[in-house]
Amino acid sequence: MSPFRLVLLLVPAALVAVAAAAIASPPAQDSAVAVITPTRVDGVHLGDTHQDLRARGKVGPIGPGCELAENTRSAKLKAPLKGQVDYTQSNPRKVTDISITGGAKARGVGIGATIAAIKAKFPHAKVDHSTDQVFQLTLVTTPKRPVSGGRIMFGVSTQTHKTTIIGVPHIAFCE
Repeated sequence: MSPFRLVLLLVPAALVAVAAAAIASPPAQDSAVAVITPTRVDGVHLGDTHQDLRARGKVGPIGPGCELAENTRSAKLKAPLKGQVDYTQSNPRKVTDISITGGAKARGVGIGATIAAIKAKFPHAKVDHSTDQVFQLTLVTTPKRPVSGGRIMFGVSTQTHKTTIIGVPHIAFCE
């Protein structure tokens, strides 16, 4: 067999092998999505100090918090997370709650999820419509966990019916 014929036979066989490998490979997992639990989001835990979080590159600089409360402080979360962290009023400043607007999921439920999707993953979650008129959010709260004692709260928009904010252990309102 001539070298030219051998090349003509091997090139299509190699292309078929590459195509089969591409089809057979599983889809890539979204590794950039952080995990939300009742006590933490990614590497940000309730009770962590601002100094520690800043040193680990988890939050930006500390700034003023809610204008309605005196001496409050908060900081924005750094990528891949979107949201903010609120701190205690005493020094050292420690995390009291975490508000997530993107970049993390709890049991696969993240921003954009519906109440039905939340209830599918958290069957004992309670739906609260008392904030529908004032904040335009329906609150869905998971029950306290037996070990951690923490909760996760989802804020679902009354207009879009999709999750717009997730709070650990609650959503801090400042309006």
